[in-house]
Amino acid sequence: MPRWLKIGTGIISLLLVGVLAFGAYWAFRLQGNISKAALGAGSDKTEAAVNDSNDRMQILILGSDSRDGKNSQYGAPDDAAGYGHSDVMMLMDISADNKRVSVVSFPRDLLVDTPKCTDQKTKKQFPAQQDVMINAAMTEAGIGCAVDTVNKLTGLEIDHFMMADFNAVKELSNTVGGVEVCISDAVYDPDSRLRLPKGTSKVQGEQALAFLRARHAFADGGDLGRIKAQQGFLSSLTRKMKSDGTLSNPVKMLEIADVVTRNLTIDEGLASIPTLLTVGNRLKNIDVGKVAFVAVPTVPAVSDPNRLQVAEPAASQLFAAMRKDIDLTDPTAPPSPSASASPAASASASPTPSEKAPAYNKALQPVTVANGSGTPARAQEITKVLTGSGFTQINQFAADPVASTAVYYGEGFADVAADVASLLGIPAKQVLPAGIVGVQVYVGSSPAGGAKGGTPSGGAAVDLPDDIVNQTAGDVVCQQANPALITR
Repeated sequence: MPRWLKIGTGIISLLLVGVLAFGAYWAFRLQGNISKAALGAGSDKTEAAVNDSNDRMQILILGSDSRDGKNSQYGAPDDAAGYGHSDVMMLMDISADNKRVSVVSFPRDLLVDTPKCTDQKTKKQFPAQQDVMINAAMTEAGIGCAVDTVNKLTGLEIDHFMMADFNAVKELSNTVGGVEVCISDAVYDPDSRLRLPKGTSKVQGEQALAFLRARHAFADGGDLGRIKAQQGFLSSLTRKMKSDGTLSNPVKMLEIADVVTRNLTIDEGLASIPTLLTVGNRLKNIDVGKVAFVAVPTVPAVSDPNRLQVAEPAASQLFAAMRKDIDLTDPTAPPSPSASASPAASASASPTPSEKAPAYNKALQPVTVANGSGTPARAQEITKVLTGSGFTQINQFAADPVASTAVYYGEGFADVAADVASLLGIPAKQVLPAGIVGVQVYVGSSPAGGAKGGTPSGGAAVDLPDDIVNQTAGDVVCQQANPALITR
């Protein structure tokens, strides 16, 4: 072999060894960073594992308020008992064709019913609870209980979760060089220590964390204002990463991956570097106008005006749209071609009389007629049909206007709801689970479907409030400052 060829071969060999060693180092380092936890807390799984490349995928994103380790400066460990609280809870839904993403926020103050949960580490069981704040779902039994709670509320079956702590926000915002945010007036929030001038500012490190944690700085000082601010921050971060080409830059992606994995807890199914890279790769080409940020519709809770409860029928309409894989930015668009409804979603969205448990006494079933038609006679007609069939525990009230009639049901009342819908001529696709007790017939203004008072059989599969999307990642939104905290 000529001398020059020997030298060239040696150099190439050294380069290959170097590249392989570099790759092995980073793979080992990133994999070693990852912390793992169980996806569920004892609930039965009805769906097969998703294909991480081309199946519709739902990832529950949680922000932990843990005060351990690097987070000790934000309070004592006792401030976050047990596994801590998930003070940020967002469900990211990636379409099968990788053309759209929905990010649905759940307010921390939302009162929900939690299922029975088993701590997968200690195997200790915790009973189901009613009317507890959703951010406390993981406190006793771990992250899996938060996942099971969201599944119970929405009728979905979440595929993965990611939980980050305070430090993740600071380090990520520093790594990307800061994130631009906007506020209507100069503001100072002494609780989060957020101080911003009027207009657009770039925040990173402690100020980025303060922006996301601030509970009183925005709108009326409640949780919904904070959610909109968090969505605005994520929208700006999305635009920055796409415009900077970060998602296509291997060196920058390694930096971000290092930061994220050091501050992240994820489920077993997601806990490999190739899987995380696959998910990241799915997101890089999505149009920012198709990244929709939504908040679960809520109203002040009846039991506690300082807490929230889901607003019906808007919340059930949102969850039904999610189960049907509806594009929230364009509800008239067809679902992704390769997407398919899950067995669990189909069963919960369309109960039929044949699925009934043992026979029940109609006279004991609580049925409410919520009249959103604007015509008092409609409620009277439906009540007459129901009482004539043996349902005697019926209440009525005037409700917010809606177009189509639907039947909503609480846990344990799917069979009753199916019979009520059949009696009134309401299609099964408009029978939806909700966070209520009993059954509610929400009467819409559309013409009756036949003589029984249902909705037209050719109507839309899902009605959605016009303002269900707060913003897309393509929208530059300036947050409204809380008047009580405006500085001059």
